[in-house]
Amino acid sequence: MIFDLMAKKLIGFGPEKSRKLRKNLDVFFQGMVSFPLYFPGTAFYKCIQGRKNVQKVLKDLLKERLSAPQKRHGDFLDEVVDELQSGPGMLNEKFAIDLVGALLFASFATVSSSLTVAMKFLSDQPSVVEALKEEHEAILKKRAGANTSAITWEEYKSMAFTAQVTNEIVRLSNVAPGIFRKTLTDVQVKGYTIPAGWLVMISPISVNLNPELYEDPLAFNPWRWQDESKKSTLLKNFMPFGGGLRLCVGAEFSRIQIALFLHTLVTKYRWKEIKGGEVQRISEIVFPKGYHIQIIPREESVGQKP
Repeated sequence: MIFDLMAKKLIGFGPEKSRKLRKNLDVFFQGMVSFPLYFPGTAFYKCIQGRKNVQKVLKDLLKERLSAPQKRHGDFLDEVVDELQSGPGMLNEKFAIDLVGALLFASFATVSSSLTVAMKFLSDQPSVVEALKEEHEAILKKRAGANTSAITWEEYKSMAFTAQVTNEIVRLSNVAPGIFRKTLTDVQVKGYTIPAGWLVMISPISVNLNPELYEDPLAFNPWRWQDESKKSTLLKNFMPFGGGLRLCVGAEFSRIQIALFLHTLVTKYRWKEIKGGEVQRISEIVFPKGYHIQIIPREESVGQKP
């Protein structure tokens, strides 16, 4: 569902085209952490082929758009074409393809997992749902009479509690099993030396669940981000999107997706658990038996138990 929406908004693809593209991204995702044996039939080979297929689709699409830049499609790729047409700058065609590919990948491989985890947390924490409803219904009341039905950038930036909820969702879901870096010089860490040229894998779950930083780290507690005396330290050691110059290019995009999803969810719907939802923690949170919920429009749920 999320990928179909993002493919439409980013590159103008309908359901049929987007699902063909998603199959290649699925194969790419499944082979990302696999033994690097590039031989037909291996997970790594399929991963690389999936990536090549996605890049070819995006390269052909960008070439088509650049051949008729005056034709508008009402999607993100229009903005990319405008930037490329504006003259020399930071963006070139190769980077544009990688950027759009990364946003498509982030739109489903990470955000969909995080939102599944979010539904479980919210189901277990009615007080968080009530606080979200209060914040988002206030936005709707303030907007009453205005000629807009879409979230504005100012409204998004005003969602203080939603930002705290988002921090907790991505902190606990840990959708990235590892972040890789390469040492350029010898690095000293607590008496140990990491030689120059070594590959280092950082475990986000070890940082984001560190009890020295986060009190009761396994608890879903958005209010922990309200304490200004601790907020700076928490953010400094907060890495669901990596860190430094290699910070995930889709970080803010992912945050916006989560915020818009929560806005729609709490202002228009109720939900109830049907089955599943048992949690296991490996490098991330997973649901071995799945997680099934029923979504109910709020107008239809009057008189029913939420």
